[in-house]
Amino acid sequence: MSEIALKYGCNPNQSNARVLFDGEMPLKVLNGKPSYINILDCLAAWQVARELRVATGLPGAASFKHVSPAGAGVGKPLSDALREVYMVGDTELTPLATAYARARGGDRLCSFGDAIGVSDVVDVCTAKLIKPEVSDAIIAPGYEPEALEILKQKKKGGYVIFEIDPNYEPAPLEYRDCFGLRLEQDRNDLQVTPELLQNVVTQRNDLNDEARMNLLIATIALKYTQSNSVAIAYDGQIVGIGAGQQSRVHCVRLACSKVDKWILQQHPRVRELQFIGSPGRPEKINIIDQFLLWDELSDSERDELNSKLAEPAKPLTPRQRRDWLDTFKGLALSSDAFFPFRDNIDRASRSGIQFLMQAGGSVRDDLVLEAANQYGMTMILTKTRWFLH
Repeated sequence: MSEIALKYGCNPNQSNARVLFDGEMPLKVLNGKPSYINILDCLAAWQVARELRVATGLPGAASFKHVSPAGAGVGKPLSDALREVYMVGDTELTPLATAYARARGGDRLCSFGDAIGVSDVVDVCTAKLIKPEVSDAIIAPGYEPEALEILKQKKKGGYVIFEIDPNYEPAPLEYRDCFGLRLEQDRNDLQVTPELLQNVVTQRNDLNDEARMNLLIATIALKYTQSNSVAIAYDGQIVGIGAGQQSRVHCVRLACSKVDKWILQQHPRVRELQFIGSPGRPEKINIIDQFLLWDELSDSERDELNSKLAEPAKPLTPRQRRDWLDTFKGLALSSDAFFPFRDNIDRASRSGIQFLMQAGGSVRDDLVLEAANQYGMTMILTKTRWFLH
């Protein structure tokens, strides 16, 4: 029996915490002292990154917070606008660094203090991108020596760095203790593959390669997201996740609101914002977030926002927001279970969703299908549920 001592459990008062493994531990701690949550987030992030690599053939990365992905992406080149929004400048990026930039950039607010998982050996370029970000831990199958030294400098030398055996596969049965009782089930080793995309049920039935990739990415993220959940992907990355909601339509609303913000932050008016002083990355992201929420702010909040800008804010009008949102088409949404009502489709339509994948099996499948046809969407029924609890 091998073990890793942990700093503490979910909370500091849960001081007796460790990782146990019957045999040689497939996980190594190369730096820092991990917590219970670091372990849970990193192991999930590694699985997402690894499955992205298998499904797309491209390096994969995931940013995790509180056992659900904040973002995930593959090594697909970035547009100039995304380079600016993701704060990577003109730096030449390796495919793995690009995957990480996409995972981090999908929702930078939620990625603050994240756990990172990457599918490939961490190179120097990726390590340099990670170094200035607020992050708690990383897991990878290996590290270039210089990359490892760069990461060890984070958090005053306390950054948690895991190395996992890429060939490790867990046992087919998994266990969980809950209130003194032990639960047992088969591990969910069902793979997200192109075969899931075959049952198109809408009048529109086209699926280009980009849509196929995005549906696979969204579904892989769902597999490791606390239910209920929906995930939305575009251009090789997650751009919105609604996780852990009791109502499916609230999942869709939450995910779509994140999509809208991701799109709007690329608007020229937003990219041209000038800040007073030299705020750090988290501060800039918070200012942009407030700017995009202008109509919801109080007068005092607006004054506070303007005090951080070189010029008074000129918020986007509803028409400008709508026109910009309408330029982004072809987003792909995957749901971890069926849609019980058409309101999910109605909301998705306002955020440029054109491709849908869901389990099907609702008594109102006909009404959901009618809505998808009304909006000219391509919808796939998989008969597969991806719950995670």
